[in-house]
Amino acid sequence: MTMKKALTIAGSDTSGGAGLQADLKTFQELGVYGMNALTVVVAQDPHNNWNHEVFPQDVGQLEKQIETVLAGIGIDAAKTGMLGRTEIIELVAKKVEQYNISNFVVDPVMVCKGADEALNPETDACLRDVLVPKALVVTPNLFEAAQLSGHGPITTIGEMKEAAAAISELGAKHVVVKGGSKLDHDKAVDVYFDGNDFTLLESEKIDTTFTHGAGCTFAAAITAELAKGRSVQEAIHTAKEFVNTAIKHSFRLNQYVGPLKHIANRG
Repeated sequence: MTMKKALTIAGSDTSGGAGLQADLKTFQELGVYGMNALTVVVAQDPHNNWNHEVFPQDVGQLEKQIETVLAGIGIDAAKTGMLGRTEIIELVAKKVEQYNISNFVVDPVMVCKGADEALNPETDACLRDVLVPKALVVTPNLFEAAQLSGHGPITTIGEMKEAAAAISELGAKHVVVKGGSKLDHDKAVDVYFDGNDFTLLESEKIDTTFTHGAGCTFAAAITAELAKGRSVQEAIHTAKEFVNTAIKHSFRLNQYVGPLKHIANRG
């Protein structure tokens, strides 16, 4: 039987825990053939407190990569991760339209984990206005949801709902605002909005800081399940369970970071 296929258009995390590395691991674990188009390379400086350095790739080279997959192979779903520049965002939006990609997941990455300012603030409006309207599903964390919605800092479930509704009005068909364990709540909670109704996605809080790549993995799991023909609701619930299990078994990589254990989901 032919495998379902998914494309990630994302950055490379040299340490292997996030970015397209997390995406491809997730695709593999969920039984989907994964392909990638590289947007940026992220390196970490072990001599400077693991400071992240971001190296954007040439837009022309990126287009060649995307064409390799979309024109040369074909896909069942696609996702984005770190894009980094307006030219890249505009290119991706053009390709989504050109190839009529319906199962399109936008993970609106604006910062590297541990940072609290957007990598390139000038790209926020482009991401919001050009790419988010084309998304079947968009998966912002609290910071990204605040940036996309124009909301102030998000600290409550009510504010998560307000942000999700505002992002939905931009054109995204389904929105998941990821709160995780950052809210003052007894559960790790995300808010899902399908354009009409809100659903709270709750799981136990896991006492760990080893969550590197959780956001990428969540969006990738949704993408993989959509590629397999699951409904958006089914894909989101499966992704929540997949990430929760991977976080339960996450581990220390070095003194700075700990990634998820994607293989923990194997039966």
